[in-house]
Amino acid sequence: MSEWYEESFGEDYLIVYKHRDFGGARREVEMMISWLKLAPGAKVLDLCCGMGRHSLALAEAGYEVTGVDLSEPLLCEARAQEGAAQVTWIRSDMRELPLDGGFDAVVNLFTSFGYFEEDEEQIKVLREIHRMLKPGGKFIIDFLNPACVIRGLVPHSVREDGDNRIDETRRIENGYVKKDIVLTSIQGGTPRRYHERVKLYSLDTFKQMIFAAGLQLEAVHGSYEEDAYHAEDSKRMIFTGVRP
Repeated sequence: MSEWYEESFGEDYLIVYKHRDFGGARREVEMMISWLKLAPGAKVLDLCCGMGRHSLALAEAGYEVTGVDLSEPLLCEARAQEGAAQVTWIRSDMRELPLDGGFDAVVNLFTSFGYFEEDEEQIKVLREIHRMLKPGGKFIIDFLNPACVIRGLVPHSVREDGDNRIDETRRIENGYVKKDIVLTSIQGGTPRRYHERVKLYSLDTFKQMIFAAGLQLEAVHGSYEEDAYHAEDSKRMIFTGVRP
């Protein structure tokens, strides 16, 4: 039986998350560059690169970028973008990468973490980040802030995009934030159903997993606009650190 993330990141994902724009990615990359303090031409791995928004912005900023994702449809979309030839695109599971490492930085963005049921599986991802980095190499892991997600959860929403009706149901259940998505063509036809599930980790638990993977945490940011993380009201929990 397929895992949810093997089913959900297909062509319909591009419809559901069409609102994520490339201009926003450029602004976020500017902030990431200031946090990472990378030298010109540094090697950067975008782990779970999706449709390549941040990989392309990093390449445009002058870095040598490799984008990795499990989803072939999202990688296909990335390869079709202007400037895509500047990036090396690789299809792989994030827990076992077909790369030797040597990167100056690894970035894992927009909650591309917490997909697995067992904590040890998440730690495998962190260990791969450690393995990919040179000693002294930097990382960014951009995760949701559980308290903000729980407080601001919208249980149900419906919207239309072109010929598609997008029906989304959200809930907190057994330590996960879960979303059920039903796409229906306005013209009729069989609904397409998807499920998303992300494990909710507190700041302290996430810190423990980072430590267990041999990485060193340097700072936690609350968003790409603000510097400090506030447990109750920050939108994100963005970890920056280093491989010792």
